[in-house]
Amino acid sequence: MDLQADDFYSALSHPMRLRATLLIKQMDELCVCELTHALDQAQPVISRHLAQLKEAGIVLARKQGLWVYYRINDALPSWALNVIHITSDGITNSAPYQADLQACTTMPDRPNQVCC
Repeated sequence: MDLQADDFYSALSHPMRLRATLLIKQMDELCVCELTHALDQAQPVISRHLAQLKEAGIVLARKQGLWVYYRINDALPSWALNVIHITSDGITNSAPYQADLQACTTMPDRPNQVCC
């Protein structure tokens, strides 16, 4: 994958895209409804940010029925994956990332448990 550093950092420069990326990394894979709940944003806002992350090649999407699930693109260059992993490890216990993770893990009616 040919990813330029300026494209990578530009995609992650918006706080909502960074939060979404790090939450996806922590949870392995999330659907749009989980992200809207955890990040407390409307679905169109989350979808717009996810589209930018997908366009940059940072996340991949898959459809399952009505739901679209996002995960970190394992084909990212190792330097980019390292940035995501190190950043995630470094911020796990700080705001707002800790609250995002808590909101996601305590979401009622999560997909694959009960349909949201």
